[in-house]
Amino acid sequence: MPEITYVLPDNSEKTIEIPLGQTVMDGSVRNNLPGIVAECGGGCSCATCHVHVDQTDAQLFDEPSEEELDLIEFLDGSCERSRLSCQLVVKEGCDGVRIVVPDTNS
Repeated sequence: MPEITYVLPDNSEKTIEIPLGQTVMDGSVRNNLPGIVAECGGGCSCATCHVHVDQTDAQLFDEPSEEELDLIEFLDGSCERSRLSCQLVVKEGCDGVRIVVPDTNS
């Protein structure tokens, strides 16, 4: 299983094994990590699972949909590395990915 490292809002780090096919959001929620609220449960409709993905890791995930980009556009703290973790499906090659959870989701 790929290991994903979450850099949490307090700058601590937690590395979690996430099964292939689950999302970065699922990994956080199932392990009770702080910062990813996930109010809509992964429906790409609330943006409370906002994260930053390192540019070197971005190509490991599918391109963001128009719906995701629209939600990100209006987020405080969004940047060119912003993604919604409910849209980041873990697949082969994701081992070692670092996800930064900004202190803006709560």
